Amino acid sequence: MRGDGVRVLIVGVGDAPIRWGRQPVALVEEGSLVAVEFDDDSTDRYDLVIGADGVNSTVRRLAFDGQAARDLGQYAYRWVAPRVDAEPVWSVQLGHGRQFLTIPISAEQTYCYYNDGPVADRPGWRDEVAATFTEPVATMLKALDHDDSTLHSGPNQEVVLDSWSRGRVLLIGDAAHATSPNMAQGAAMALEDAVVLASSLATADSVAEALPGYEARRRPRTDWVLSQTHRRDKATGLPPLLRDVVMRRLGEQMFRSNYGPLFAQP
Repeated sequence: MRGDGVRVLIVGVGDAPIRWGRQPVALVEEGSLVAVEFDDDSTDRYDLVIGADGVNSTVRRLAFDGQAARDLGQYAYRWVAPRVDAEPVWSVQLGHGRQFLTIPISAEQTYCYYNDGPVADRPGWRDEVAATFTEPVATMLKALDHDDSTLHSGPNQEVVLDSWSRGRVLLIGDAAHATSPNMAQGAAMALEDAVVLASSLATADSVAEALPGYEARRRPRTDWVLSQTHRRDKATGLPPLLRDVVMRRLGEQMFRSNYGPLFAQP
């Protein structure tokens, strides 16, 4: 769960200061520093500003000429339901331009993901999903009748930039390279970014030297994930008869080839 991940990260921060509830409203380069103006009228200066603020990044908007995420024509619903299957595996059902995915995330809970194609949020979507897919879909949907607090919905988007840095402002994670979620690599790529960036900063002689070295090291890996998400989206859009034949005959091979390069060190 995201909350559990945040708690782990906060513990890892240790004594480093955290200031909650402030939003940057302007970024201004001042020689070797970046002045960050906040919405409480305060200004602080930093050697490096890292935008790790997601697909709709404020830092990207301020420092990268307002470059926005690109809509992929996919509207997704995500929630957590009680676990009904003891097997520690994920499962996906494919419809015409639609997918329903379940992944166990604990002994008691299952993560559910439904991609509704380009159609935006609308009443009655739950009934349509229950009628389209087989169990455990209906059971997973019933969990929302009891508690819909974990339900999140919105368009899937991707971010493609020529460069992840502007001076001493750097984007990482989804702020820099968000993709369709079909590879389930968003959080993984963000955490890898953090590890590699820390290494780059520790070994370079300066921040200016570290940033291009960091990006050169990360680009091939994130570009691979991006290319595979495009291939997967195209595959799920094939006519059902052709798609089913391809998945039955080549599904495991495709799966292994998709992830193979990611087993190497980032």
